[in-house]
Amino acid sequence: MKTLVNEDLRNNIVQALEEIRPFLQRDGGDISLVEIDEKESIVKVQLEGNCVSCSINNMTLKAGVEMTIKKYAPQIKEVINIEG
Repeated sequence: MKTLVNEDLRNNIVQALEEIRPFLQRDGGDISLVEIDEKESIVKVQLEGNCVSCSINNMTLKAGVEMTIKKYAPQIKEVINIEG
């Protein structure tokens, strides 16, 4: 049963990223899901393209990405950008 919960959580997070992705792509960026730490309720993502060097990428991460993910998966406490 735990696998189904993990799959549902992952699907919700992927759906949230698909919602925000067009806004990032419009500015020449993108985002990838790196890891879901269900125990810590943290999602790790990697901002890509223009989002990497954007001066407001932290605001984009918190106000856009994190807010959207929490809408789909309210149990998530934080979204962290893993720099590549």
